[in-house]
Amino acid sequence: MVSSLAEVYSSNLKGKIEARTKEMKTDDNSHYLIYRVLGISLKEGQLIDQYQNTGRFLYKYAGSFLEEAATLCLNFKFPEGIKTKIENTIGQRPKTFEIDFLNGNDAIEVKWRDATTDGDHITKEHTRVKVIREHGYKPIRVMFYYPQRDQAIRIQDTLKTLYAGVEGEYYGGDDAWEYLKAYSGIDLKAILTQIANERTPELKITNTIEKQKNRE
Repeated sequence: MVSSLAEVYSSNLKGKIEARTKEMKTDDNSHYLIYRVLGISLKEGQLIDQYQNTGRFLYKYAGSFLEEAATLCLNFKFPEGIKTKIENTIGQRPKTFEIDFLNGNDAIEVKWRDATTDGDHITKEHTRVKVIREHGYKPIRVMFYYPQRDQAIRIQDTLKTLYAGVEGEYYGGDDAWEYLKAYSGIDLKAILTQIANERTPELKITNTIEKQKNRE
């Protein structure tokens, strides 16, 4: 199930990267003049642009894949669970809010990570969880990876307090993986680790060596 999904996403990602890499060969690179002024060589500039474009696709596909894989796990245990939209009963914008997985009274939002630093994000999320509560559901946020920047982390801390304030639930990082495992009965992290080790065995060997060195 998850392995087949990973194969589809991996194939599509490679296709996007290959197509964009081919397009870049005919791009206007006159902006490299400014790169060179700043001490970046032509070769370095080309690599930076290539990885920047690759990264854009990678982040998009990584997020979509993990969120869909987690939802597959939820649906496996609770086939009646659905993605749905509810009317915004508090404000005019947006007109509706989407619930990633509604199972009974549990309104689960599945996110791979949230690195936003926008203060408006808190306001929108505040409205969202209150609307979910008004519809009689429990807002539950499951986010697998925390952001790295201090400001983004502070926003997540605020959201965690927000969820607690409306008697909702917030799970981030390791807690998110454990929640999904307990709720669905599927250890998604273990499955993804196995797939990753099969696709990139050289990293598995490197990690094993590092662990052995740490023990010594």
